[in-house]
Amino acid sequence: MSLSALGWGAAIGTLGGLIGLGGAEFRLPVLLGLFALAAHQAVRLNLLVSLVTLGASAVARLGFGTTPDLWPHAHEIAALTLAAMTAAWFGAGLLTRIDAVRLTRVIAVLLAGIGMLLLVESMVGEALHLGAESGGWWRAPAGAVAGVVIGLVSSLLGVAGGELIIPTLIFGFGLDIRAAGSASLIVSLPAVAVGVLRHARAGGYRDHAILREVAAPMAAGSILGAIAGAALLPFIPVGALKLVLGAILLASSVKLWRKGAAKAAAAREAAAQR
Repeated sequence: MSLSALGWGAAIGTLGGLIGLGGAEFRLPVLLGLFALAAHQAVRLNLLVSLVTLGASAVARLGFGTTPDLWPHAHEIAALTLAAMTAAWFGAGLLTRIDAVRLTRVIAVLLAGIGMLLLVESMVGEALHLGAESGGWWRAPAGAVAGVVIGLVSSLLGVAGGELIIPTLIFGFGLDIRAAGSASLIVSLPAVAVGVLRHARAGGYRDHAILREVAAPMAAGSILGAIAGAALLPFIPVGALKLVLGAILLASSVKLWRKGAAKAAAAREAAAQR
């Protein structure tokens, strides 16, 4: 299991490094399907590995590229970060109140939404944005609203949120793709850390066997993959990659929805027999 987790971590980390994401949206179907983890456990583990991957991605981005000037967008980035951190804390608590069937369906819907965002971004690129000048009064409140949504999705899905942050910054605030990717790391790292802390305090990481056999090797593979993805970025058509991966996420969401429906039907049948 450890070797398989290492391999999958490396592959997913490479994809995340190429796209500018933590790879958690692709890791979650693997944790649920291949490793057969329960939905709640998969979300917590995904968030933990995402935190490690984000750190590696930040270091790799600094090592392989130049840091864009984000100061003109400081207000919306700060609002996004603070709101996402707050929402991630409460969202992690909400996770424990959702039953496994409902959580599987929530994950399926969120994966479908992320897949659609990737497809739209791959086809539209930077052509769709509000184009407003920096410094508008509305930018910080809009960033806070977006941060709440992103923080909740992050904690419920166990993802870093970059798949939502990057389109928000590009389409909503007019950042270019490179600046949005760097800003995404600034927003994601503290939000994911808050979610991991909340899960840790609630005892979500007490299963040391799973941490040792799945989380640790997957995190190690993700670090290697994130570095490799950042190095390969100049040579890969990222738009085409987003198109393919968006389709994969949509297919995964359909599979998970059917899995949730099967679980619900089995539960109803068991209840009827009692």
